[in-house]
Amino acid sequence: MPGRRHGWRGGHARRGVWFLEPTLLLLLHHGPSHGYILIEQLDAFGLQGLHPSVVYRALRDMDEKGWVTSGWNVDETQGPPRRVYRLNALGDEVLGAYIEELQETHEQIGDLIDAYNQHMEEGEDGHR
Repeated sequence: MPGRRHGWRGGHARRGVWFLEPTLLLLLHHGPSHGYILIEQLDAFGLQGLHPSVVYRALRDMDEKGWVTSGWNVDETQGPPRRVYRLNALGDEVLGAYIEELQETHEQIGDLIDAYNQHMEEGEDGHR
């Protein structure tokens, strides 16, 4: 990434952690799931490569905040019991709030990109 040469610290890892909670909430909106399945599904949202401990910590935090509930599933496994996470009503509200905030951010990003493109087309100040 070109910005990294110049000391800019933006990047995939930091964006991924911030984006993790709403993505997990959305995945759980589709139905209950095990942590390892959620980790696999994160790839579709560009969140591949996150260490599993980061994902499990986020799930525990959301459980502690009351956004999800979890319990051990001993019936569907041949090995040790697996924890199943479920979205609850509060988590559904939080997901909606995240989506509203993301929509606003999306619009702000679009405005910034549009302003940049217009500036570049006008060729102001010669700084490109």
